Amino acid sequence: MATPMQREDFEKRCAALRSRLCDADFLSNKGLGNEAGIFTFCYDPTLELEARDFFRRLVADADAGKLGESELRAEIHERNLYDVLLCIADAKRILKKLPAQEEKRGQEGLLKQIQRIATPEAFVSAIDWAPHKLGDVLIITGVGEVYPFMRVHNILNNMQSSFRDVPVVVAYPGTFDGGSLSLFGKLKDGNYYRAFDLI
Repeated sequence: MATPMQREDFEKRCAALRSRLCDADFLSNKGLGNEAGIFTFCYDPTLELEARDFFRRLVADADAGKLGESELRAEIHERNLYDVLLCIADAKRILKKLPAQEEKRGQEGLLKQIQRIATPEAFVSAIDWAPHKLGDVLIITGVGEVYPFMRVHNILNNMQSSFRDVPVVVAYPGTFDGGSLSLFGKLKDGNYYRAFDLI
């Protein structure tokens, strides 16, 4: 169960992200030099349901034109990594075979098979859309759901060039200290140095 302090931090992050999505400089990806605008929205994993509800409402508000100024409004492209994984497996025609493969090869064998097909490059390709336009924002969810098949730092390392013009927000059930990601606050999830914490 989340502590009052964790809930307070979550609410601050929700307010900060909503504010950023109404800011023309953020939507234009300005002020970051040559870096891609990648931001972490960290939260306590026990608040997963609240986070899902927040992002659902955020997407609905963006669709209704409620985020941004009259000249520039946010258009959110949410990508749930678990759904992306299922789409990749379906496109490779292995989705329905996965339960039998797990029974035959075990969890480790299944993990290796999926990781050969669902590479970081395959994830980035499935996440992307074209063309990007001013006001587009990518929000990545489902980070905990897709673990251990994919770790988010591997995707972020492969999306630098594809998303240089679009702000990216990673909904992360864990912590980020500016260099290391810790999934669920317990699992070392890799190093990543190009992201900015939302607050």
